[in-house]
Amino acid sequence: MTTRVPVSVHAGDPLLQAGVIAQLRPRPEVDVLKPDEQERAQVSLVVVDRVDEEAVLLLRRLQRVSTTRTGLIVGEFGQNALRVTIECGVAAVLRRSEADQDRVLGLITALVRGEGMLPGDMLSRLLDHVGRLQRNSADAQGFNLSTLTAREVEVLRLISEGFDTGEIAVKMSYSERTVKNILHEVTTRLQLRNRAHAVGHVMRQGLI
Repeated sequence: MTTRVPVSVHAGDPLLQAGVIAQLRPRPEVDVLKPDEQERAQVSLVVVDRVDEEAVLLLRRLQRVSTTRTGLIVGEFGQNALRVTIECGVAAVLRRSEADQDRVLGLITALVRGEGMLPGDMLSRLLDHVGRLQRNSADAQGFNLSTLTAREVEVLRLISEGFDTGEIAVKMSYSERTVKNILHEVTTRLQLRNRAHAVGHVMRQGLI
């Protein structure tokens, strides 16, 4: 990274927040923002003990009001936590036990590059989960990839990774109106409430 990345740090516990901030402040690659500067953030780091209700509320608030890419540093990671964090727009996860200065910086770098990051066992768990859903849920509910076009799947996948309609339009070489029309068609055809509902629905079916 040639310029300093503006990073906001969020945590339910002030001690956790202070610990991550103390790790990052000496690094010239990042600019750790104060609370009143967080609208400048390019990356949001959320630091929690576990993905509980309070953590989910924080992640959903960031997903709703922020355009940043979100990374999660977490102590305990339960069986259903991975699905929940992905639905909340988290693009990278790091265990607190592994969160030394260099690895936290690596997570930030991955987010800036538009990449995701998961520990190996979590990635394996995710792939297993998707495989089970594809074999079981999709067939049982009569919902499969043929229900969606390739571009519909791609738009929903990009939304699940935290991109907005303007960014998706650039990535796919479409107009923003075309992206919005694709989303409208999916939500209408599948009788879903909104784009978040559409993403959550197809993720539960293992299609993205």
